[in-house]
Amino acid sequence: MVPAVCAAALLLTACGGEDGAADVPDGWGTLDTKSLSVGYPESRGYAEQPARERGRANAAVALKVEDGVRTGMVSVQLDFATGVSTAEEAATAAGAGIGLGTTRTATTDVRLAGEESAAQARRIDYTFTSSGEQHTPPAGTPMAGVLIAGVDSHGVPFVTRVNAVRGALSKAELDAFAESVTVK
Repeated sequence: MVPAVCAAALLLTACGGEDGAADVPDGWGTLDTKSLSVGYPESRGYAEQPARERGRANAAVALKVEDGVRTGMVSVQLDFATGVSTAEEAATAAGAGIGLGTTRTATTDVRLAGEESAAQARRIDYTFTSSGEQHTPPAGTPMAGVLIAGVDSHGVPFVTRVNAVRGALSKAELDAFAESVTVK
């Protein structure tokens, strides 16, 4: 009965393990920050980027690099906007940050594993084309992304996102990314 309930609730909430943390698929690694942890598909070639190599805005990053080209990225940004105190406000700010030229394909409210006071979040699915800049796929390459935005239990806004060449990650893997978030 529990697996059936968990399966039915996947669209609205992340089913977690006994410790309240979200389930992370086998073969996945975890990016851990002071506000949240999130899974990334390590078995698909993603590797955590050392702090000294990532941008200052990113609290954690995992990259997939093929022949010197960054074909996938999972990132976590904390305290990325001022005056944000709700998941809706965090999603609005994060949505503005995905930039011009993106197409939102879905926006849904989600419940995250972890601290109940911070479990409310918003998921935005989107598509865009690569600019070809900064070691990304050639200009015009179709890309897909999912972001999860909210506010942690200490009132810090967060956004975590995955961007990848469209089709490189299945819908199930994009869903698993969204369901792997545990908010602190």
